[in-house]
Amino acid sequence: MINVAIDGPAGAGKSTIARTAAQALGYIYVDTGALYRAVGVYSLRRGFDTKNADTVAGTLSDICVELKFIGGVQHVFLNGEDVSEEIRTPEASMAASDVSAVPAVRQFLFDLQRNIAKQNDCIMDGRDIGTVVLPQAEVKIFLTASPEARAMRRYRELQAKGAADTFEEVLADLKQRDYNDSHRAVAPLKPAEDSILVDTTELNLEESVKKVIAVIQERITD
Repeated sequence: MINVAIDGPAGAGKSTIARTAAQALGYIYVDTGALYRAVGVYSLRRGFDTKNADTVAGTLSDICVELKFIGGVQHVFLNGEDVSEEIRTPEASMAASDVSAVPAVRQFLFDLQRNIAKQNDCIMDGRDIGTVVLPQAEVKIFLTASPEARAMRRYRELQAKGAADTFEEVLADLKQRDYNDSHRAVAPLKPAEDSILVDTTELNLEESVKKVIAVIQERITD
């Protein structure tokens, strides 16, 4: 199996770029951030403090998170309910950042992620795929862009969905999430030592996808 690990900060375009590249290469695409978002959504629905590690860890026995590929598209199910849309809200993003810092949550989702990789040629994106989840991946990419470029992309996505968030609010949330993800005690966001850095600040989506595919093809044919 060929496994490609793509890590990077929030708003770097990992999901869109990885999904498009996977379709072009005939691989399965796995958005691991969606799994953490699902856990975060469960905590939000129950009114729990997502920063309270003990409370979050204590709920895991009541949670079933599944990835299903329907028509080649990844859907996320939380206790049998498709929450693929709900997990994309700003509130779910911040909750995901909180719960991803909980060691029990990371362990809870670890086996699911690895089992998918063992069974499929896949592109998996997240925060610690190349460093923790798939350290033996054939290709590791760290995808990034400037905070302002990432915030503008996220802002436009939210506008298209009718959200009222301002650009300043989106940028502040993104910077806070960057800090949280890079400073957490467990599996902090950082490039794997053998990863290839791809900066998409000046690239559009098509150019970014082409760059990522080129890196993958170069690595797997070496």
